[in-house]
Amino acid sequence: MEISQQRDVARPRARGTERSLARRAELIAIGRKLFADTSYDALSMDDIARQAHVAKGLIYYYFQSKRGYYLAIINDSVADLVTFAASGHELSQLDRVQRTMESYLRWAEHNQAAYRTIVSGGVGFDTEVHAIRDGVRAAIVETIADGAYGRRDISRLARMGLFGWVCSVEGATLEWISGPDLSRETMRELLVKTLGGTLRAIEELDPTYPAPAPARRDG
Repeated sequence: MEISQQRDVARPRARGTERSLARRAELIAIGRKLFADTSYDALSMDDIARQAHVAKGLIYYYFQSKRGYYLAIINDSVADLVTFAASGHELSQLDRVQRTMESYLRWAEHNQAAYRTIVSGGVGFDTEVHAIRDGVRAAIVETIADGAYGRRDISRLARMGLFGWVCSVEGATLEWISGPDLSRETMRELLVKTLGGTLRAIEELDPTYPAPAPARRDG
């Protein structure tokens, strides 16, 4: 299931008036601030209601549970990241990749608790959080494929190469936010350069997928 579809599924069916949707969006915006650097287990529903200055019943009304509220917050936040990453078609290949990595790192830096939840798979074995993570991975892979090859329907080999790079980005980003002694700019350039290595490896194994000029050693 794609991020946008998950977002739609999480919306209340019988409460879909314009006013209720606006109120729901307001609660999600509040939750994004509350959970930006706080883990799921660290806040009770009473804590959330008190800090959000709302009745606890209102959160249950729109989201049914604390978990439902947290998943809606993560979905909304990640959807913004994915939408931004998929835009920028007017930019050069290199600029688009740098922009995507900059937004990815900035999001992880400012939403550390949520990022750790997504990458680690949620609270226990959480299939819904796994689906969010998989959606982000697929979106990044497709964004890079579109920029590098001009299309998203790439071969299995090329897709596996890019998928492996995205997984390495996750691990490196987790380590980076744990002790950001490297600047975001340096981290971004490191990830972009490792992508260049991945694109060259794909070309070596399958010449029908040539690395774009910015990724070539002589480019």
